[in-house]
Parts: sequence; structure tokens; C-alpha cells
Amino acid sequence: MAAPRGGILCDFYNRYETVRETLSRIDKAAREMGLPNISARLIEPNETSHQRGPEVQYLEIFAVSIATHHMLIAEGARPFAIVGQSIGELWALAAAGHLSVEDAARLAVARSQVLTRQSWDGKMLAVGVDGRRAESLAGLINHPHLVLACENAPRQSVISGPEALIEHVERVADALGWPSFPLGVPHPTHSPAMAQAARDLRATAPRVPYGAGRWRVCSPWLGRDIGDDDPVDLVAGALTARVRMLHTIRDLHAAGADTFVECGEWPVVTKFVEASVPGVRCVVPLSESDPVEAVRTLITESAEGGPFRSRVPVPSGNGHGPAAQVSVPVPAEPVPMLSAAVPLPRADASVAAAPVSYVAPVASPVPAAAAAPVAVAPVAVAPVAVAVADAPVTAAPVTTPTSAGLDYETVLAELQTLYGDFLGYPPDLLGEDDGLESELGVESLKQVVLLGRVSDRFDLPGLRSNSSLLTVGTLRRIAETVVEARAEAAGR
Repeated sequence: MAAPRGGILCDFYNRYETVRETLSRIDKAAREMGLPNISARLIEPNETSHQRGPEVQYLEIFAVSIATHHMLIAEGARPFAIVGQSIGELWALAAAGHLSVEDAARLAVARSQVLTRQSWDGKMLAVGVDGRRAESLAGLINHPHLVLACENAPRQSVISGPEALIEHVERVADALGWPSFPLGVPHPTHSPAMAQAARDLRATAPRVPYGAGRWRVCSPWLGRDIGDDDPVDLVAGALTARVRMLHTIRDLHAAGADTFVECGEWPVVTKFVEASVPGVRCVVPLSESDPVEAVRTLITESAEGGPFRSRVPVPSGNGHGPAAQVSVPVPAEPVPMLSAAVPLPRADASVAAAPVSYVAPVASPVPAAAAAPVAVAPVAVAPVAVAVADAPVTAAPVTTPTSAGLDYETVLAELQTLYGDFLGYPPDLLGEDDGLESELGVESLKQVVLLGRVSDRFDLPGLRSNSSLLTVGTLRRIAETVVEARAEAAGR
């Protein structure tokens, strides 16, 4: 489960009072539950957390998603709807104002704890086929706990089940020529095997008040908007239910959503959106060099003939007083936003795991009757709109190298940072000749995920299939391969 990058929220923290207040509230809730401050590492690049259990990382992803949501609101975006998948629905409810930030944090930790207590020996496998084929594949083995867990895109499904059976499924998929990838989630869910954990959560989780909220929240597992549903029942029900993100994305588009904004670090849910509804616009601010400018550009470009028509001061996104007054376009009609907060693989055939972040769709104008009661804010993830598998996973950055040819030292430094952020190690402790598995303890599946990140970062798709980089397992060999491949690409 990949942790967010250190310092990722530094700029948002310095710019927006609502972000500072929200992070303070998450920290307070974390301390009350015996957890370390969540915001320190996200604000200061050199800060480290010594307690890196799943609860901390869930709350870190929550913090990143909801901070991005507050940035969007401060800059003038108005969500048409917010979508959260699995635990991401908590982020969506908090972003929409249905739950307090503190209550969402408490429920997320309670959920993680009941899953840890159950300690189910399960796994989740992304398969690059549609839901019908994936369900048929699981049905061949005919075990009640081996099920189709998520329908993410036309050719992206997730199967959940006992570890030994998932390994059988992976071998069969390989024999059929179907791409597959194990998800590095800490708690495999969306299976009947989670029934005991769901009962435990309903019995032990703190009951929390449910507010009216400001925006519409869509549930990919309920197949409808969330109304006055009990938050604990929502979280518990999602543990055993199938997630139908594909259908939710298409329903939002049919209702008028033409732009989707993901509030996590990397494009995860937006990959599903692009595969499910070709031609829509997808924006992932945190994957841009200047996230705020990317959002301002999006709003400005939508001003003429789109839903953004006037410039007015922006109110607070959380109802606790005015935010910084920024004159930006505000939509006359609500703008849909999706967010995700969990780990999911990419939606393309290469099937690389990606992190969950929030997605916020920005929709074109829709009839007032359809849009009035709806407005969603991103959470991711996350992040809060979109829904994903069930836990935060590794994400693949899509930054394009600034130059075709890169020198070895530059590439090595980037690799040390990338691997260090993922593994929680200071970059200077990652020696170029250290064995990733033998000396640093990086298991093979994590190496596969990291190699996918390197492939995306340097725009080298062939890197994913270079198995020698896994067997050699040093940053030196990977850096040398990147430099050579970039040089070859520049010479073509």
C-alpha cells in the first residue's frame, strides 16, 4: 500500500485556511485514537512517520483527497456529484458535508481494525477483461468466497478470494492470454468472506451523526445516491458487496458530466473514466507540476459556453467561516466531481496497479430539475468521488520526462526518491547497488508495481515486461536501463 509523497500538501497548506483547519482536525482525531499526526509528513517533505500501519495510510490518503477537494472549492469548482468507492465513500461523505472529518477518520480506523482482527487470508486480482468474463473465470473454480469484486471499466475487473484460489485464477488468466495483476491491498474485500467483519463493524463502530450535506454522493455498490443511510451500515455493507464503478461513471456522464477531476495523487479512477466514456475530459491536479494553475485553467476554459458563467467570491468549503476570497468563475449549475480513495489497477490492457485518489467530474450544463439536488465534491480515493478496490494501492505517475536524453545521476536520484517515497525510506539510504529484495526486503510484487511507476515516469512502456530488472534488482541496473532506453528513443 503506497503512502502519499512527503510534502505533497505543502502548497495547499500554505495557501488555504480550509486545508489547514481540516488537517488539524484529522490530526486531532488521529491523536485521540493513539495514532501519530497525519499531516506532518504531508506538509514537510523531510518528515517521516515511524508508525506506518494501514490506519495511518488510510488517513493520509483521506487527508490528501479532502485537501484537494478544498482547493477545488476555493478555486471555484462546484461538484455535480461525488463518488467514493469502498472506503472512499467515507471521504466522499465528509467532502459533501454529510459526515464530519473527525467521524470519517474514526470510522475508517474502526473498519481497518475489524478487518485486521479477521485476518482473512485473501487477495485481490485485477484482470484485463470485462465483468462477465471475470465472473465466469471465478465461477470455473466454484468457491463461495471467490467472486467478481469490482467492475471498473470495460476491460478492467477485480476478483477477490482466498489467496490459494486467486493464484489458480492468475494461472488460468495467463493461459487465456488475459492480463492480470495482484493488488497490494492490506485488506481484500468485496467478498462474502467479509461477512463476519461487517457484523463486527456494525456491533463495535461508533455511531455518528449524519448531516444534510451540500452535494450529492453516488455509491457504486448501492447503485444509487446515498440518502439518509446510516454511515456505519454503508461502510459495513461495502465490505461484502460488488463495486460497479463502470456503471456509475456512465450514469454520471449520461446525466451531464463531461469533465472528471480526480483528487488523488495519480490518475487511477480517471483511467477507468477514459476507458468507460471515451472523449470526456479528465484532470488529476496533483499529477500536474502546478495543481492550482491546472484547476484555474480548467475553470477558465469552461467559462465560455460552459457551466462556469460568473465571477464571485468563493465561500468556505466546510461551513466554518470564509475561505480566502479568490475571484474565480463559479458554475451556475452544479459541477460533478468524483473522487477515489483506494488502490486500483490501471484500466488499460497492461494492467499495472494504481493508487486510488479522488476524482471530481466537471459536468456540462444539465437541466435544473436534474442538477438541483446534486452536487458532489471530491474526497480518493479515493480521494472524494470515485470508488476503487478497497485499500490504498500503488499509483503510477504519468509525468513525461522533460528531455529525451537523461544522465545517469539524474535518473538515479529520481529513482531513489520514487522508491523511497513508496517504501518509506529516506532516499539517501537507498544505495545504487543494494539488492532490492535481498538487502532491502522489497518483495517481488512490490518491485513489479515500482517498475510500472518507473515505466510511466520515463515514458518507457517496454520496461514493464523487462523481467531481468526484477531478477537483478538494483537501482543501478534500473537507472542504466532507463538511460539507455531514453537514448534509443531519442535516436529514432
